[in-house]
Amino acid sequence: MKLAHRLIRSYSIYTLGFLLFIYIAWRIEAAIGPGMWVGYVFLFVPIAVYAVIGLLSRTSDLVEYYVAGRRVPSAFNGMATAADWLSAASFIGLAGSLYATGYDGLAYMMGWTGGYCLVAFLLAPYVRKLARYTIPDFLGTRFSSNLVRGLAALSAILCSFVYLVAQIQGVGLIATRFIGVDFAIGIFCGLAGILVCSFLGGMRAVTWTQVAQYIILIAAILIPVAMIAHKDGLGWVPQFNYGRVMERVEALERDVRHAPQERAVRDVYRRHAAQMQAEIDALPQSFDDQKRGLNQQLDNLRRHSGPLREIANLERNLERFPRDAAAARIVWTQQRDELLALAAPPVPMHEPFPDQSEEERRVHKRNFLSLLLCLSLGTASLPHILTRYNTTTSVASARRSVGWTLFFVALFYLTVPVLAVLIKYDILTNLVGDRFSDLPQWVMQWRKVEPYLISISDLNGDGIVRWSEVQMQPDMVVLAAPEIAGLPYVMSGLIAAGALAAALSTADGLLLTIANALSHDVYYHMVDPEASSQRRVTISKILLLGVALFASYVASLNTGNILFLVGAAFSLAASSLFPVLVLGVFWKRTTRLGAVTGMVAGLAVCVYYIVSTYPYFTQMTGFAGPKWFGIEPISSGVFGVPAGFVVAIVVSLFDRKPDAYTRALVDYIRHP
Repeated sequence: MKLAHRLIRSYSIYTLGFLLFIYIAWRIEAAIGPGMWVGYVFLFVPIAVYAVIGLLSRTSDLVEYYVAGRRVPSAFNGMATAADWLSAASFIGLAGSLYATGYDGLAYMMGWTGGYCLVAFLLAPYVRKLARYTIPDFLGTRFSSNLVRGLAALSAILCSFVYLVAQIQGVGLIATRFIGVDFAIGIFCGLAGILVCSFLGGMRAVTWTQVAQYIILIAAILIPVAMIAHKDGLGWVPQFNYGRVMERVEALERDVRHAPQERAVRDVYRRHAAQMQAEIDALPQSFDDQKRGLNQQLDNLRRHSGPLREIANLERNLERFPRDAAAARIVWTQQRDELLALAAPPVPMHEPFPDQSEEERRVHKRNFLSLLLCLSLGTASLPHILTRYNTTTSVASARRSVGWTLFFVALFYLTVPVLAVLIKYDILTNLVGDRFSDLPQWVMQWRKVEPYLISISDLNGDGIVRWSEVQMQPDMVVLAAPEIAGLPYVMSGLIAAGALAAALSTADGLLLTIANALSHDVYYHMVDPEASSQRRVTISKILLLGVALFASYVASLNTGNILFLVGAAFSLAASSLFPVLVLGVFWKRTTRLGAVTGMVAGLAVCVYYIVSTYPYFTQMTGFAGPKWFGIEPISSGVFGVPAGFVVAIVVSLFDRKPDAYTRALVDYIRHP
């Protein structure tokens, strides 16, 4: 209780100090005007605070480093888990997904939230009862097998690494926008912020840093949303009455859907799609002609000392150009499909599954439910989340901690749809219908800094901005929200601080999960069982640094959108770990061989489906497999999880029954 009281006092002072910091920054902006200083202050001051917490929490004690001494109060562990959970995808991508796809975005909210019910009922108490350091350690102990441990470590590293890359990409995007550095430089700036939290103190430092980060990220979503809602006449607590704005958005969307000018813009997209189809039909000749044309343009510019900017653009276009006709078919088909999607009438936010034909509607529903299922099962399988419940004081505390996590996560998720609706309303009323000569300042600013995030082109030549002419990447909706709504620029800095806190908190947990799996499960259990506690902690820190550097390099390649990478991580975790975790706890008959084959089967099916259907990999390999039942690659876990369960059960039934020790161990786990 003394620790809890001390923590309450310390974090209350911290919260008041942060609110005072926002107020002072706002007053300074009112006096001297906005500028780049806002971005620097809101990005680097919080990182400095996290660094101080990490420094104060430094430790070389094994239990403190791996599981924070198993003494974290349930409410604070719930707050830290919520920060661990609310990643860059949640903070940056979720509101944008709701803005762009409406009802479809609810799959993320329902899947992620519902997954915590599975965590509470199926796994968290039992993981805490066995009191291991990592999830591979839990499975290795349950099945008394280093092979199971090794496969679990591989699965944990794979899904955590994919998730980690998404977080670091988010850091790069934030740094690029708010301090004006190159994307790759922004990533390596963020790397320093990640390392100061986790390198010195492991789980102990990460836990207390994540509590601080949750306070910042929740303030960063609640305060701007309250200000935007108040400006629009909804009061300061819009979570209960934003339906009034939703009704206005529905009316505006109906106008956009049926307006003749909007149809004219969609006809332009349809013509471009037809031209792309003609290029596809003319392959391989069209590929040779286009590549030859690009080379000729580049040669002409170089020969006549053309502008360096144009030469650089052409060189980039050649680098991105498909390497052969087969790759061109994949890339151009994807571009044609994107144009056809733009040519379709816009999707109303409130309407579920609005596709035209019955077959399209069925496929749409299957994808919605598949994604929801994968996110729920993935939530219950992510090693960095399950490991957090090993830091609580007892099994009962672990259960309470899940409840607190749900509360803190729900506080965020109830606010995100409000932001999506308010921003869509602002775009429809304050941008659509304006003249191109009067574009708002925020549009010009974002087009200058990151032109790929927003594109507004006068496709029908009438000089008026139409909804169908505004192509805005979902990732920028949250980051640009204060500017779109006309709030002080300090609010943009606050949003940046919240997004950075979300990315760093999750990245810290993921980095620690990967490094601990390598140091504890691979190095200690498989390479050097005689290693001292000090040596194991040192090895973990070295590995943490190496993994962080490699993940930053992969993120700098910008391999995919943040929301897809996160979804893929959930599918990978669910396919490889969920069947063996559930069967290991609830079915004594599960054998070592069943666990091994189940993990391999689930992971193999999931990885195959992603590689054969996701455009980035199909372009790289030149191989594109069929989409089974029309399911998108982000939901590949819907095939991997059943494969893992079926193979594990069948092999276990044909294998020798577990011995008495294993049955007694399962009884011990099952009765907390």
